Amino acid sequence: MQLYNKLSAEERAALIDAAGEDRLTISFYQYHQIGNPELFRNHLFINWDPMGVLGRIYVAKEGINAQLSVPAKKFHLLKNHLDSISFLKDVRLNIAVEQDNKSFLKLKIKVRHKIVADGLDDDSFDVTDKGVHLKAKEFNEIIENKDTILIDMRNHYESEIGHFKNAQTPDVDTFRDSLPIITESIKGHEEDKNIVMYCTGGIRCEKASAYFKHKGFKRVFQLEGGIINYARQVESENLDNKFLGKNFVFDHRKSEKISDEIISNCHQCGEPCDTHVNCANEACHLLFIQCDSCKEKMDNCCSIDCQEINALPYEEQKALRRGKSVSNKIFKKGRSEVLKYKK
Repeated sequence: MQLYNKLSAEERAALIDAAGEDRLTISFYQYHQIGNPELFRNHLFINWDPMGVLGRIYVAKEGINAQLSVPAKKFHLLKNHLDSISFLKDVRLNIAVEQDNKSFLKLKIKVRHKIVADGLDDDSFDVTDKGVHLKAKEFNEIIENKDTILIDMRNHYESEIGHFKNAQTPDVDTFRDSLPIITESIKGHEEDKNIVMYCTGGIRCEKASAYFKHKGFKRVFQLEGGIINYARQVESENLDNKFLGKNFVFDHRKSEKISDEIISNCHQCGEPCDTHVNCANEACHLLFIQCDSCKEKMDNCCSIDCQEINALPYEEQKALRRGKSVSNKIFKKGRSEVLKYKK
């Protein structure tokens, strides 16, 4: 049996269209000591592939982090399978606020060193010794307390399009970058402040809350289920929505609207905009914010140079890329100097 994706994104998209069935976009995570991540990874693939599950799933010795799409009519099969795994029984499933049948087009289950890269090498750090989980109502109440420090545990390109009012939004590219910066910003408040954190679905806050407890902070809290779960509770319980703008998500949708405010701007012209795109030049692929006007003017590219390359025949573009190493630097999120109005 082939334990890997066998169809291209284009082939899978065509099958989804032909099926004409609704799909659900779901995310979940769980920290747990997994003895053999490779074996567990293969077990998931064998069970999920026949269900039509697609997505990006990371497995490590410290647990699992999953963002996936499943046919709505097979949701119960997925839930039953998760419940059959002891540490995933009744795990919280965050169902996306805005659905898209093509949020994922391949099933990728990868074994990683950690499910959230943190840059830490500390055997005494227990990731399961987490902070207090807060539901939306409790979260709304505590962030209005004068003794609360509210921290966004996401990256700069995520918080740029949406964040909670009065939150600290560290200007970082990665989670590992954020830990020392936040530690320094809250130093001296180990005893007297509520350290309240939030992220997309909760996984980064879970690790961060345990880390800050490990560092001696006594009053550590996190938003249960992250922004995704918060949005659902606000709607179902008719609560005040304290979130401004969009929630960045890591699939083809790139974001989902949580409130009507637009708090960011087009990186090319400066007009209000909160739509992320990737530069159409595959050798660049830069993630940035682009309005419809600039998208038309620039052919979905981040610069004139990329526009000119993207206009070349495909084989010529491939020839230009040949032999050049692919570096993470080309994927910097909104950091390019060609973007006049970047944050």
